[in-house]
Amino acid sequence: MKKIIFIALLIVSIPIYSQQKIIDSLSLLIKEPISDSIRVKAYGDLSWYYGNISIDSAFYYGELALKLSKKTNNLTGEAQAYNDLGILHYKLSNFDKSIALYKNSLKLREQLKDSLGLASLYNKMGISYQRIFKMDSAIYYNTKALNIYEKAENIRYVALIKNNNANIYFNLKQYQKALNEHLEVAKIRTQIKDQFGLTYSYTNIGNAYLFLSDTIKSLEYYKKGIEVAENNNYEPELSALYNNYGGILKAQNKYSQAITMFNKSLKLRKKLNDSYGISSVSLNIGDLYLLTGNINNAEKKFREGFSLANKTNANELKMSSYKSLLYLFAHKKNTDSVIYYQKMYALMQDSIFNSRVTKEITEIQEKYETEKKEKEIAKQKEELLKNELEIKNKNLTAILLGSGLLVFTIISFGLYKRQQHKKREYKNKLALKEAQTYNKLQDQRLRISRDLHDNIGSQLTFIISSIDNLKFLSDPTNKKLLNKLSEINNFASTTISQLRDTIWAMNTNEISFDNLQGRILTFIEKAKSATNNSIHFNINIKVTSKLSFSSVKGINIFRVIQEAINNSIKYAEASEIKLQILENDTNINFEINDNGNGFDINNIQLGNGLENMERRIKEINGLITINSQPNSGTSILIICSKNKTNVV
Repeated sequence: MKKIIFIALLIVSIPIYSQQKIIDSLSLLIKEPISDSIRVKAYGDLSWYYGNISIDSAFYYGELALKLSKKTNNLTGEAQAYNDLGILHYKLSNFDKSIALYKNSLKLREQLKDSLGLASLYNKMGISYQRIFKMDSAIYYNTKALNIYEKAENIRYVALIKNNNANIYFNLKQYQKALNEHLEVAKIRTQIKDQFGLTYSYTNIGNAYLFLSDTIKSLEYYKKGIEVAENNNYEPELSALYNNYGGILKAQNKYSQAITMFNKSLKLRKKLNDSYGISSVSLNIGDLYLLTGNINNAEKKFREGFSLANKTNANELKMSSYKSLLYLFAHKKNTDSVIYYQKMYALMQDSIFNSRVTKEITEIQEKYETEKKEKEIAKQKEELLKNELEIKNKNLTAILLGSGLLVFTIISFGLYKRQQHKKREYKNKLALKEAQTYNKLQDQRLRISRDLHDNIGSQLTFIISSIDNLKFLSDPTNKKLLNKLSEINNFASTTISQLRDTIWAMNTNEISFDNLQGRILTFIEKAKSATNNSIHFNINIKVTSKLSFSSVKGINIFRVIQEAINNSIKYAEASEIKLQILENDTNINFEINDNGNGFDINNIQLGNGLENMERRIKEINGLITINSQPNSGTSILIICSKNKTNVV
């Protein structure tokens, strides 16, 4: 036993041993008659230290740790084993597999209430999702990790998560925002003397300056990063810095120096078995060969890079591969291949860098948080009703037992109380059923809104992207075709906007007046932009009450105002539109006036637009009045009750 304790203490003092000596010590330890928990820990440590030496051995000991943890019901060891195996798959660029393993570990650490362990997993999952360019999921898990680390005041990991978020801004081409975040992270890491983290920061700052076309600053920070990494033998970081430095040298036409840097990077990445990194540097070397006229070697490197990018599902590298092969076959004057790779490049570019992704990242993040809060509130309400029901049942039992010892009048009183309680119990059961029904309806509504957003929204976005590609590939002299494509594009964009408004209404039970007002003003701003500010809007809003509407009432009011303004712009040819929103003691009035062509209300047959407006207001028990005369403009008055249910 003394020998086991001595070896265990020896393992704790790892700073004084080389990595191989640690492995040797652990190998001796597992041969001893030790407890299962110590053996699990030893297997896990062996998996970790073999991770940079022999990936096969690392997987072997990781699987042993997992198997023994499951057999002995060691939840902590099982969670750590899933975590360690996920890291190994991440190193091999098997990002989907690493995410699946992290999720297994996540479930166990939630049971153990291991907050820092959860934060670590959220961080790793965010990075993995970022590598496969699923930025909405990356931001979601980064935010969860950041909340835990900030609460724990763990400055080092706060800097790490902020660094990851800055990388997301970079991938979304928001280079200045990424630079500002990375500079802030570098200050924090300098203060806490985090040399390893500082290497990352210098690399990222150099990248940001490079894409902001400041190569002098970029080289300055790459050199700083190389100096720190070489002094501390940070091989993975050095491989990235050599690759980036080589890219700048290539751009400066310093080809011999560039190939030296690229080869240094490639050597390190092969040593590290970094498929993603090997793909990246192979593409860079291929570009360099193409620039110097070495066509055969260029194609070979492009093929190698593309094969690894495809294998690791690295979409941004696949896009770079298509672009490189496009240039290669253009150089070879192979028209068919040029057209093929041009098409593949355009499709990949649309799927990654569509501008709508950037705009919707925040919406997606807010959607996750809103869904979570609403479900938690509904569950809490259900639990409260259940607890109340249980307490009242216990009270009833006590009353009945006590009443048996009393005279007839007390028994009668007890029976009376029981009858009263049954009535209350029935009411509580009804309330419980209502809460459960509401919960199911809420889940259904959230599912529908997610399906609308994730399926129909993405399909419409794909249609828009496809139309843009058709414009690119179509004959520019065919104006009729181009105009038709533009009309379809605009129609799909309008449909997406209306879909978002519907999802906005579905995702809440109540819509505040402030929220409704914001939607109306945003729509007016879009209308101004669409008409190049040729129409003057006069807006007068005087509402001081804290009003809220049901989701149906709010969306119907918004749609009618939207339809009225669109009619004034499209058909009335108005130059001025006035919107007034006023309140009195019982009602809130919305009035839209324009100075357009007008029409004879007595002789004109109502179209679908006006009929829909009347139907929508009738549906919410409101009143709508439409007044118009030829050449005298149109006035539409909507009167709605301030009460959520009462009619006007």
